[in-house]
Amino acid sequence: MKKAIWISYDIGVRGDYEGLYAWLDSKRAKECGDSLAFIEYEDDGNIIESLRSEIKEVVEITKKMRIYVIYREADTNKLKGKFLFGTRKAAPWTGYASEPGKTVEDEV
Repeated sequence: MKKAIWISYDIGVRGDYEGLYAWLDSKRAKECGDSLAFIEYEDDGNIIESLRSEIKEVVEITKKMRIYVIYREADTNKLKGKFLFGTRKAAPWTGYASEPGKTVEDEV
């Protein structure tokens, strides 16, 4: 059965764009903004492992590369997200929101 998934990728300046783009093109992925693609993906029952092994075959994976998938879990029908490669890092927007009622006093 085909499933709707989104793939987000951050593969760096020296990443294997050619391999990743060839894979995305073979899946008829739709562009959804910078580094985000929509795919109708058919898996063998374990979407995460299926995607990992398929991408590993055609893309040179590095330590700095991050590929994230967003999908609907078949059992619970909940939306889920998981890193296929890499991990979460500090968000660039951290610290921009002000906290109401919190004052800072300086002392010398």
